[in-house]
Amino acid sequence: MSGIVGYIGGQNAIPILIDVLRRLEYRGYDSTGIAVIHDSSLAVRKRAGNIENLKESLRNEPLSGSIGIGHTRWATHGKPTENNAHPHITGRIAIVHNGIMENYLTLKESLIKEGRSFISETDTEVIAHLIDKNFEGNLEQAVQKAVREIVGPYALAVISHYDPEKIVIARNENPIVIGLGKGEFYVASDTTAILSYVKDIIFLDDGEVAVIKKEGVQIYDSNGKLTVKNIRRLGLNPILMEKGGYRHFILKEIFEQPRAIWDTVRGRISGGDIIFEDFRLGDSEIKKVNKIFITACGTSWHAGLIGKFMIENLSRIPVEVDISSECRYRNPIMDSETLLIAISESGETVDTITSLREGKRRGAKTISICNTIESSISRESDITINVNAGPEISVASTKTFTSSLSALYLLAVYLAKVRGAINQNKVTEKVQGVLDLIGKVEDVMSLEEEIEGLSRIFYERKGFLYLGRGINYPVALEGAMKMKELSYIYAEGYPGGEMKHGPIALIDENTPVVILAPKTSLYEKNLIDIEEVKARQGVVIVFATEGDTEVRKMASHVLYLPHVTELLTPILFTIPLQFLAYYVALRRGLNVDRPRNLAKSVTVE
Repeated sequence: MSGIVGYIGGQNAIPILIDVLRRLEYRGYDSTGIAVIHDSSLAVRKRAGNIENLKESLRNEPLSGSIGIGHTRWATHGKPTENNAHPHITGRIAIVHNGIMENYLTLKESLIKEGRSFISETDTEVIAHLIDKNFEGNLEQAVQKAVREIVGPYALAVISHYDPEKIVIARNENPIVIGLGKGEFYVASDTTAILSYVKDIIFLDDGEVAVIKKEGVQIYDSNGKLTVKNIRRLGLNPILMEKGGYRHFILKEIFEQPRAIWDTVRGRISGGDIIFEDFRLGDSEIKKVNKIFITACGTSWHAGLIGKFMIENLSRIPVEVDISSECRYRNPIMDSETLLIAISESGETVDTITSLREGKRRGAKTISICNTIESSISRESDITINVNAGPEISVASTKTFTSSLSALYLLAVYLAKVRGAINQNKVTEKVQGVLDLIGKVEDVMSLEEEIEGLSRIFYERKGFLYLGRGINYPVALEGAMKMKELSYIYAEGYPGGEMKHGPIALIDENTPVVILAPKTSLYEKNLIDIEEVKARQGVVIVFATEGDTEVRKMASHVLYLPHVTELLTPILFTIPLQFLAYYVALRRGLNVDRPRNLAKSVTVE
């Protein structure tokens, strides 16, 4: 959450900082700000609201400087006001910061007793005072002393006009990277934000502090010793960061799903078989696994719930799915015969990282399913399955969800094959199913116009209910989440059989009820749900399988999707729910790429 940027080099830093902040805005957009070293002094400009407010102020009062830092904020401590916006200037330093400082109140009280005063409500200002207090002419030493007092995750970048030829950055459990150019260097929370400027990246690890000068980079470990880091070369295409003619990023990313799913599966299938290169878990170890934990948050948690159905159905290994923020506190039972699967689009979700570490501490083997190469979760896992969906700029997840489901499906088949739960003929059949799926995903895109028509009918409703059975009940949860995220309409997702245990009280003639009714093993149960909703005067919207004439007689609105094998229906049936949330939000005049209060990567508890 929140985005950090920095630049040092021969160019004017201002347009670079603004451009990278724009690319980081999906991490937070409550306020923005920049600070530069200009004419041997610190100059700062910050504004509440999105980056356009900051750009307007810079047009009216231009700044310049070749060393600078910037921030786009998702508010944690303190309201989203200009006073609480970053950078914070205290004495001789300016700082931008992501994270949560758990002991800030104790330190703040101590600093006040020492005569220091505070002008914001943020924990970041406490860090600024700590650095300024320890500053004796060497900025990195002041930062190193200050971070030793901080409890909690952080990423920060600091500059000072009293030590003006450098940017100092530090990390603990929050991402920050250094981009290497020719005589210039970039700092960012995400690699994708600086993709247009550099290809070579240095990733900081927890406890490290980096000193960035025009001449080069020095990195110190948690003990203050110089360390040598690997330089990583990015292979991403910067064109993926642009809208490409689409009205919004989220619409582009919905339409990218056939390509994203193909990029997830290609290279992992060959001749009717599944191949995971560098799968550092031998067949004998897989056969010893007696339980699987899946840990994730939000949309990734919904993917994990679907993954449970896939894995248990094929491999017959019991699977437990935990919300990461709960898993880390409930003393889960894991050991060397446990396989822990962590799912995170960004690979920087702090609760999922902590759950992963807890699993490793208890001896579990770990696999991550992630869309960000060299993320924290990827680097800390025994095995990483990168979904290769490409950068997802819209805050609400679309293509990474269906790509993660595709990866989970391949993993489920692979585990079942190794354990002998299915034979090679069955493996080939499952592989062919996912290959056939891609064309059917393209076919689903043709529903866009019909779903836009539905949005005209329902965009003013106060609430939606989503129902699904079996492997598609998590799709109902995901559909409801998308409606909440994008349209701010209250929506609830439930297993169809649970409707009678509470949610049925919400149903009347004003309640649209979205029912997922593919022709699967639970099809007849879905028909019962439709009848029960109709009996309460609810408005029934059914997503069904092509050729199903029965639901046409029963439902107010029916949209047809191609037939796929039951385990793959969640991938197909998710997409029209994305379209529905998108068009309802659009009709309500909302910012579909930047929903209020949300950020793409949740790096704080």
